[in-house]
Formats: sequence, structure tokens, C-alpha cells
Amino acid sequence: MKHKKEIVEGIILAAGFSRRAGVWKMALPIKGRTVIERAIMGMYPVVNRIIVVGGYNFKNLLKIIKKYEKVFPVYNENFPLGMFTSVQKGVEKVSGDRFFILPGDIPLVKPSTYKCMLEQEGDIIVPVYEGRKGHPVLLSYAMKELLLDEERDSNLKAFINRMGFKEVIVDDPFIRMDIDTLEDYWNLTSG
Repeated sequence: MKHKKEIVEGIILAAGFSRRAGVWKMALPIKGRTVIERAIMGMYPVVNRIIVVGGYNFKNLLKIIKKYEKVFPVYNENFPLGMFTSVQKGVEKVSGDRFFILPGDIPLVKPSTYKCMLEQEGDIIVPVYEGRKGHPVLLSYAMKELLLDEERDSNLKAFINRMGFKEVIVDDPFIRMDIDTLEDYWNLTSG
């Protein structure tokens, strides 16, 4: 008997103001592409569709991502209320068997990390590098309604910790390298 091919989606959170960085992070260049494009490119080979949740500077975000066929942009009108509203906005659109959630400011996760995570079974899979957890998080469709039922002021970390998760060790330091400040950006791009 042949099993149906699993449908995998990705959610990239790209709605924030980038206050700590002082500039809109999604458009910063990394190796000839923007931060958001690098985030897209990491998961592009392993997913069927990528839901990019935007808010602040949404028109410019659309200009950058429109060339990517698998990308489905979603506007989160509640983005000023916090990142978890963007998580929920993206999760609303999920229809696949499993889905990744990645903050857009963690742009250099390797495609091999996504593949390694997909080899694992479980409702919530979290990557670990050198003993420290990182992103993306991989969730089963069974988690969709539970995430949507969470309060808006909740957060993904609390949800994951409460539900329980499986760790998978990956050879990818980039699961922990985010761009919160311009200093983070310079450190990431100078390496």
C-alpha cells in the first residue's frame, strides 16, 4: 500500500516593527539577498507552501517576496499586539500535515536542518545545537486548533513547554542566530 505524500508548510513571522534594530530588518542584505529572502530560501526546498505573515511595512514586504511561487503573504492587522498574534494569523492558514514556524529574523537556517526535523515523528519538534534549543519549530496539524485557542498574549515558547516536545540534535549554529539589533546583524554577516 502506498502512503500519501506528506504536505508540509512553513510560516515565517515578518510583521514586527524592528524597534531594537532601528531599521526594518526584513530588507537588510545578506549575501546578495534580503533577510526575508534568506529565511524563505532555507525552507523553500522542503515545503509545499510558505505563509509569510507581515504587518509593519507590508507593501515593501510584498515587493520582496512576490517572485517566490510557493510564498503566500498574509497581513496581520493585530501585529502591534505582539508576535503571537502573527503566529495565530499564520496558523489560521495552515492546511498541511505539518508546519514549521520561523521568526523572519532567523534567516540562515540550513535546508538540511528542516529535512532532519521532518525525519522525526511527534506533534512538536524543536532543533538543538550544542545543547541549546533554537528555531524553527515543527508542529503537526493536530496542534493547529490548540494554538488558535491560546490567548493573544500567550507565546509560542510557553505553548511548546506546556504541550511537551521532542528535541532533535542538528549540526546548524544558525538555529540560534537571530537579528534583534544591528550589532547582531553585523555579527551574522561578518562571519
